[in-house]
Amino acid sequence: MLPIYKMPLDELRPRFAPGFRLVRDKTASAVPVGMLYDDVYHTVVIAPATSNTVAKCVVGISDTLPTNMFAQAGKLGIPGIVFACDTEPVVVTKSPHDWVTLRPRRVELDNVERLREIDFCEVVCSPEELEAALQRRLDALSLAWTTSSS
Repeated sequence: MLPIYKMPLDELRPRFAPGFRLVRDKTASAVPVGMLYDDVYHTVVIAPATSNTVAKCVVGISDTLPTNMFAQAGKLGIPGIVFACDTEPVVVTKSPHDWVTLRPRRVELDNVERLREIDFCEVVCSPEELEAALQRRLDALSLAWTTSSS
C-alpha cells in the first residue's frame, strides 16, 4: 500500500523508534504469528484496519497477516488495538489520487460495533485515539515511547 500513496518505506523508517520491527507478509504469516507464542509481542496493533479487515476479524477469518495476528493474539490473551477506518456515517479520506467522501454502509458500521465486543480488543477511530490507546498500553506495561534515533 505504501507505494500507492507515494510513501517510500525508506523515508518512513527514521520516524520509528530504534528496534521497530516491520513484518512483511511474504509467507502464509506463520513466522510472525509464531512469535506470539514466544512472548515476542505484548500488543498487536492493526492501523489502519479497512472495512474488509474489520469484517474478517469480526467473523474469525484469519487469512492475512493482520487478521491472523489478531485472531491468534486474542486466543492468547494478548491485547489488540484496531484503528478502524469506517466508523462514522460520513468519512473524508485520502485515496491514491485525491480526497474522497465515503458513506460507510450499515454493515461496516455494525462490524465496528461487533469488533468492540471481542475480548482483548480496543477499537480506536482517530490517530489521536490510537496514540492515547498506545500510551495507556505502554503505561500498563511500565514502558515508554522511544523518541531517540540514536
